[in-house]
Amino acid sequence: MAVTPDVGPELTELVTTAHRIREAIESVIEGKGDVVRLTLTVLLAEGHLLIEDVPGVGKTMLAKALARSIDCPVRRVQFTPDLLPSDITGVSAFNQQTREFEFKPGPVFANIVVGDEINRASPKTQSALLECMEEHQVTVDGATHPLEAPFMVIATQNPIEMEGTYPLPEAQRDRFTARIAMGYPEPAAELEMLDVHGAASPLDKLQPVATTAEVRALIEAVRAVYVSQPIKKYAIDLVTATRRSPDVRLGASPRATLHLVRAARAHAALDGRDYVIPDDLQALAVPVLAHRLLPSLEAQGQRRRPDQVLEEIVRRVRVPEGREKASGGAGPAR
Repeated sequence: MAVTPDVGPELTELVTTAHRIREAIESVIEGKGDVVRLTLTVLLAEGHLLIEDVPGVGKTMLAKALARSIDCPVRRVQFTPDLLPSDITGVSAFNQQTREFEFKPGPVFANIVVGDEINRASPKTQSALLECMEEHQVTVDGATHPLEAPFMVIATQNPIEMEGTYPLPEAQRDRFTARIAMGYPEPAAELEMLDVHGAASPLDKLQPVATTAEVRALIEAVRAVYVSQPIKKYAIDLVTATRRSPDVRLGASPRATLHLVRAARAHAALDGRDYVIPDDLQALAVPVLAHRLLPSLEAQGQRRRPDQVLEEIVRRVRVPEGREKASGGAGPAR
């Protein structure tokens, strides 16, 4: 992550701090540099991450490694079929001494919430996350309680074909900024894992390398990354193409466009740039948009996955021409 010479001190600090967090996570997760980078991108984009893959590939380990790398409140929720919405958001309990109801915050009141196997809970329980993920607040018994920034939900889930799982509702999936799959490690990384994890878990040695205040500052720096009008138009063209594709019966939402641009800002900042280029959007199109799409019956019959459809869309949609048009130049006007 090299820093462009003409960027400000905020962006330089962002790259340095993000590099520390990335190194800390990679001390636990071997051979998954792209996955770790995307995780940091979602964090700095003020988003939420869905990690989907088969059991045993390190989904929860990645979430816990990120949580331990930052010195902030972290709560973990084990989603089970008998979990209730109040077990996540909190509940109003009657205080015998004051003779009044008091709100007892649930585990969602943390900076990082790790939801383990989210699709093992019922849709009713899953819906308890809708308000807090979108609006960063929780409403219980008519009272609204704000959540402290930064706020990030990292949820893991097994493929829906696995026994005992419920599909995530469309509204829930749309609130996740990106979905990633861990995949099986390379043989060399798996061999190193046997050596490192054999005696003790590296999570036990992992110490925080950034504070909550530093992460807030990084998020503010990402917000200042410039997005030119041609780049915004390019993002809209990509999302619009998913709505018009014959292989998709439900395309990406306007929220998806917003998440794509936010993630592109973070992706550019991690590269040391204070402006977004088309490559940022192309790199993030599949992880940010694919999980929001519902394939048509024809596409399902042809076994065409949403990520394959998106890759074709990215190749087909016209890219803004010229660096000046794409980045807006490097002038002082921001």
